[in-house]
Amino acid sequence: MTAYDLTTDQRTILNSLQAFLKNKVAPGAAERDRTSEFPADLARELGDMGVMGAQTPEEYGGSGLDTATFALIIEEIAAYDGSLCLTVASHNSLCQGHILVAGTEAQKRKFLPDLASARVFGAWGLTEPESGSDSGGLKTRAVQNPDGSWVLNGSKNFITQGSVGGTYVVLARTDAPRAGRSKTDGISAFVFNRSEVQGFSVGRKEDKLGLRSSDTAQLIFSDMTLPAEALLGTRGQAFRDVMRVLDGGRIGIASMGLGLGRAAFEYAARYSASREQFGRPIAANEGVAFRLADMDVELEAARLLIRKAADLKDAGADFALAAARAKLYATEVGVRACDEAIQFLGGYGYIREYPVERFWRDNRLTRIGEGTSEVQRMVISRAVLAKYSEALTPT
Repeated sequence: MTAYDLTTDQRTILNSLQAFLKNKVAPGAAERDRTSEFPADLARELGDMGVMGAQTPEEYGGSGLDTATFALIIEEIAAYDGSLCLTVASHNSLCQGHILVAGTEAQKRKFLPDLASARVFGAWGLTEPESGSDSGGLKTRAVQNPDGSWVLNGSKNFITQGSVGGTYVVLARTDAPRAGRSKTDGISAFVFNRSEVQGFSVGRKEDKLGLRSSDTAQLIFSDMTLPAEALLGTRGQAFRDVMRVLDGGRIGIASMGLGLGRAAFEYAARYSASREQFGRPIAANEGVAFRLADMDVELEAARLLIRKAADLKDAGADFALAAARAKLYATEVGVRACDEAIQFLGGYGYIREYPVERFWRDNRLTRIGEGTSEVQRMVISRAVLAKYSEALTPT
């Protein structure tokens, strides 16, 4: 066995997952895309299978899987339904991920079992109307009362599981940045159950280009009071945890981009082998065959970048740069594979009877979520310049 072969456990997990995806998820994916219906029952079935708590330790009700296995799971779900994939990825990586990174033992025991089983869905609130990539510019405020409780005011935009969530992790400014520190200094995180608070409401639900059956909504906090124990991590220092959460989430979004790109590539390859023009399959033309070859290489290269980032994370090493590389490359080549698939199918690729247009619409978000491609290039270029500027410094 080589390092790239699936383990026996991975094969067992993927075989069971594939059967579920083929029999229960794939048949209704196009209709859910049309209606924007959130597939709560499917997500709960995945909870029963251990997928919704994939990386949460068993002691908190999860499956305790490694990141490499989780990446394979995300890729597989994406190949059948991008919307369901985003639900699984965000539920695991963002909400549960932040609690795992920063939560106290009491917080983990309170929130994680219900999340890992999908008895409740998790949401993570960072983005706001005026702060996307510039997340340090968030406007939501949390003020502490003399008794230690907190009062939150503000709003969040584009929150996955925003209207269907039961447990929320949200970021708010509690303190002004200290002198000489980044404006992300002074931001804190809070975790709460929706059923236990007042002053919380769901605003607009978004009507999206793709990923239409993934729930996306605005959150509104109007004098929402939280107990002192809702503080998640160290006061004013949440952004260190946010970056760790996003780095892990980028591996998931990279895997999602790969899975959707793979689905489009596989459909285009089968179509090209059977579709005849001028008396022969279009795949007999080098212009088509060579493009298929390029797509195959790019998707495999993306898979290897994801595997490296996952292995570094599982080893406890610094994986931030590897995650940025994987996220940038996998999402860009994944979207390109979807675009090529539409081109291969011609007019058929542009109509909803064929799935490749949905793959493209769903995949387009992966270049935006968990840090845009431009943010990933910023992360990578900083590392490159730090390395080579150092090398050029005279001794």
